[in-house]
Amino acid sequence: MGMPDARAARRQLLAGKIAGQDADAALITYLINVEYLTGLASSNAALLVTADGGQPAVLATDSRYALAAERDCPDVERLTTRDVVASLAARAASQGLRRILFEAHAMSVEQHATLAGDRPEIDLAPLGRAVEELRVVKDEEEIAAIATACGFTCQAFDEVLPSIRPGITEKQLAMVLERRMLELGADRAGFATIVASGPNGAIPHHLPAGRPVERGDLVTMDFGACYRGYHADMTRTVAVGAAARWQREIYRLVAAAQQAGVAAAEPGARVAQVDAAARDLIAAGGHGAHFGHGLGHGVGLEIHEAPLIHQRGTGTLGDRVPITVEPGIYLLGKGGVRVEDTLVVRSGAGARELLTTTTKELLVL
Repeated sequence: MGMPDARAARRQLLAGKIAGQDADAALITYLINVEYLTGLASSNAALLVTADGGQPAVLATDSRYALAAERDCPDVERLTTRDVVASLAARAASQGLRRILFEAHAMSVEQHATLAGDRPEIDLAPLGRAVEELRVVKDEEEIAAIATACGFTCQAFDEVLPSIRPGITEKQLAMVLERRMLELGADRAGFATIVASGPNGAIPHHLPAGRPVERGDLVTMDFGACYRGYHADMTRTVAVGAAARWQREIYRLVAAAQQAGVAAAEPGARVAQVDAAARDLIAAGGHGAHFGHGLGHGVGLEIHEAPLIHQRGTGTLGDRVPITVEPGIYLLGKGGVRVEDTLVVRSGAGARELLTTTTKELLVL
């Protein structure tokens, strides 16, 4: 199934969800969801999808994206307009669509008030995260794009290893990693690269700065390529020059917890249980208080998307769900370790498919 066919199938599934809520149509304004349903990546677009799916979806975007919409979205009706929400609301009203579902997590209070005020004949009700639910399970083309992004990420890491030596700053290292991913074929870096050296390793999302790497540091690098809109996410922690005993101990513990989390990630597993598989090992090692964040998250058109894997997470993992598994230990004033892979949860014999395959041994550079 090509991407246009896949997107038409997604809109058909959404049409069923709209009908299931006794509504006439849905107004999709969350830009990533518009992209998922149409193929248009933009900073200003909205999509009107009807419940019966009989009428073609209507995509509204402004003149900056009109040519891209024509090229990438041949199978939807297209409106070129600056005020995408007002234009689609007018269209809905003219078609006699009355009960319209909107994305309450994406639409601002101001937008909603304007829409309700301008269109009193429309009955607005929240759609919920219906499109995000569709996005959880990926098709093989989506998985292939994530795998390609992961390939660029792994290769960049392997090729940049010789640059990780005393004197290089965190920011320089981040730039080298991002540049290498682009040279290999990535469309862009998937998110702001994290490089945390020495005591900065205690900050899970440290912004790389001017600190030079020193002998005896642990250096945590969390980065990933973006390819055709799909993201990779990988973290590796290395030691520079020498590794002290405490560094080897927390590394061993995190690596074991990461392996346990990966092993627990299979279809039908409750997300809270997957989190516990890794967290319990770290707690047993005396570092429960030093692992504050969730174990992982879904990955796709966004770097963080459903399902979220944490202690209070609800729901279970399904088939063809790409996720990350990324436990860490963070010691204030000393440093930290995080190890992260992107993998696909699958049913059947191959219960999981690891997409980030570069070594997880503690490298002493």
